[in-house]
Amino acid sequence: MSRKRLLLFKVLTIFFPIIVLVLLECGLRLFGYGLDLGLFVDDPNHPGYLVMNQHTSKKYFSQQQNATVGNYEPFRKQKTPGTFRIFVLGESTTIGYPYMHNGSFHRWLQYRLTHTFPEKEFEIINLSLTAVNSYTVLDFANQAVDYEPDAVLVYTGHNEYYGAMGVGSTSFAGWNPSLIRFIIKTRNLRIIQLVTNILAKIKSSASSEKIDLRENLMKRMVSDQKIDLNSEKFKQGINQFEANMTDLCKVFSNKNIPVFISTLVSNEKDLKPFISESGRNSTSASKQYQLGIESFKHNKFSEAEKYFVEAKELDLLRFRAPAAMNKILRGLPSKFPAVKLVDAEKVFRENSAHGILGHETLLEHVHPNLFGYALLSDVFYQSLKKEKLISSDWKNEISFAELRNQMPITPIDSLKAVYEMMMLKEGWPFNEPMPAEIPHKKTIEEQLAGGLSVKQISWEDALSELLKVYLKANNLKGALQINEAFTLEFPLDLTFFMQAGMLSAGLNQNEKSIFYLKKVFDIQNNFKTAQTLFITLLKEDRPEEAVVYLNYAAAHNESNFNMTELQNLVGDIINLKQKYQLDSGNINISNQIALNYLKFANTKAAEKYINRTLQKDPKNANALLLKEKIKSVSGK
Repeated sequence: MSRKRLLLFKVLTIFFPIIVLVLLECGLRLFGYGLDLGLFVDDPNHPGYLVMNQHTSKKYFSQQQNATVGNYEPFRKQKTPGTFRIFVLGESTTIGYPYMHNGSFHRWLQYRLTHTFPEKEFEIINLSLTAVNSYTVLDFANQAVDYEPDAVLVYTGHNEYYGAMGVGSTSFAGWNPSLIRFIIKTRNLRIIQLVTNILAKIKSSASSEKIDLRENLMKRMVSDQKIDLNSEKFKQGINQFEANMTDLCKVFSNKNIPVFISTLVSNEKDLKPFISESGRNSTSASKQYQLGIESFKHNKFSEAEKYFVEAKELDLLRFRAPAAMNKILRGLPSKFPAVKLVDAEKVFRENSAHGILGHETLLEHVHPNLFGYALLSDVFYQSLKKEKLISSDWKNEISFAELRNQMPITPIDSLKAVYEMMMLKEGWPFNEPMPAEIPHKKTIEEQLAGGLSVKQISWEDALSELLKVYLKANNLKGALQINEAFTLEFPLDLTFFMQAGMLSAGLNQNEKSIFYLKKVFDIQNNFKTAQTLFITLLKEDRPEEAVVYLNYAAAHNESNFNMTELQNLVGDIINLKQKYQLDSGNINISNQIALNYLKFANTKAAEKYINRTLQKDPKNANALLLKEKIKSVSGK
């Protein structure tokens, strides 16, 4: 054989397996075998939009039955100018368990930001999954970085040992972070999916042990129930967390994308250790916990906190992130200028009895209650404000108290979480008997929440059924709450914005009505929306804004009312207000504005100017006459 032929033969020998594999991969894709496991796919319901791929989690779970599903939150494939896009990365706490939907902190944040900046468009996309850890979060970060986020919010760490591919999990894939990341990447290949499926079937047929889906996911994910503090496996969990979080920060910092990373919170006072070694006080989680209980009873709170924290650290079942992880998180901003620390732990302690984390903010071991989720949203909100990332002007900011009062969390959301917690705690590792049910006639909210908690009905269908009940009973406040909840869940469906706007107007919640109807009108102009908007804006003494919608309504008039006279009156009011701004002490101008408002029965705005006159001249005859006229118009 000639030298050239020999060389060719060697080259073909080397590359033949690769060529076969490439051809096999192409063939599998051509015939539609396997799944696209990328983070985003086209939204089939909204052309031009992307959504989180519901199959993407299968890359991380060796047992596919344990793979979890994320949120359905569409966002534009081509980001529009002026849109502020936020990606949220994390685990079950970050996705809002057990409330989900609007109970999640990112929805609290979404509601508050959209009301703080009503003219701005926000896309807040939650990319969190239950039962994953920093490997998944990092992989999502590597993909999300190319989709133009203006900010990234991260809350992760509690699942580092038992989340998918964790060192103590049933899907453990190795000790080396680089190797595990390589394995994750290869699972996109159809060949790897084919081999994985074949091996899974062989293992399933050969093994007598089947995955019991009746067991909760916590139990199904745990392989090693005892991981000692500072053991090799413990240190491996810390090391993988530090490596993954460092690389996550590097990914976004390289693109100058701000990252807001939160410290972690977990129950210290109101949750005894899951598994404890018996022995000396210093190494027994249970004995440290009892010392904490005794110190707390005797009002020795600093001492109690020390014992409770040590009990958590010594707990062998690692469902709560150790203190070392918060130390890592606190150190990241000094390494990466684009990274900002969001200190949730500090704020949660400030809102807990004597600074010890417990039931004031947490439901069980790590998941916040509604107050806790509101707090978590607030720390991110305040960090965004501090960095002036969205704007330097936060003049329309709604307070934390207002947020808690207005946030559309329905009775179904709250009750569903209560029921889900009882079911969770009945199983391992809590093993708490479900409390005996007190016999009573269940309300419609309890019935629907019960069905939702056992997956007999979807969240959307449950709220839709409750909406029908509220409307039939003329419960406009309850109906508004549900429609507001739907605006957060379905931001592309203008029907819910329209209904929320109309219901708000009917309840005289004018600012809220204006907020929702403007959202509708900006996308879909119509007479009814314009009419409600100009009426409501005039009630709020905002004629400069109202005239835009008044002119539209006049040009597209679907009523029998001639709007020319109203247009003239509103024009006069605008001119008078401009003069009044230059001469606010002029009683005649304030009286004239009030009179013009009364000409179309706008008593609310008229009274505002009459009261201004009477403050300056309590006996002003014209103002008193107008006051009487208001009484006759309003029927008081």
